[in-house]
Amino acid sequence: MTATITLVQGDITRQSADAIVNAANSSLLGGGGVDGAIHRRGGPEILAECRALRASLPHSRLRSSGGTPIGRGLPTGQAVATTAGRLDARWVIHTVGPVHQASGGDPALLASCYREALRVADELGARTVAFPAISTGVYRWPMDDAARIAVETVRDTPTAVEEVRFVLFDDRAYEAFVRQLG
Repeated sequence: MTATITLVQGDITRQSADAIVNAANSSLLGGGGVDGAIHRRGGPEILAECRALRASLPHSRLRSSGGTPIGRGLPTGQAVATTAGRLDARWVIHTVGPVHQASGGDPALLASCYREALRVADELGARTVAFPAISTGVYRWPMDDAARIAVETVRDTPTAVEEVRFVLFDDRAYEAFVRQLG
């Protein structure tokens, strides 16, 4: 079964859904953009669960710019869930998108963010999931390409989720996703 895809222009932290997807950084400790907004609006419960998850991750260790280990992080393309705190949702699903650089980025990693978030949503029993446009902010993935990858991946991923809602912050993002749904 595939989910119905809907589009909304607005603030993802104002959405009512079973799960809200966070375009997180690998530290899981909050940041800018969608990540910071979700942590601020959701409250300290989200950060507390993120800290516990981070401590338990068996994955590669994060390093500072000088190469010093600074803790564990969630690998790009993976997803984990926490409480939603004060958000109008049951869960926040955190996924780490890839950075798009001048030489490009790995579209398979961006697609993995959507697939893994849907896998986690299925494990949780979520029926409605709100996604941002992952990696299109400070990670600089070109919007049209990100929209294509997001829509194609959601369409091609079998899931028990009934509605995938892309919550797009501005006109440019909304229009890019409209073009992909054509």
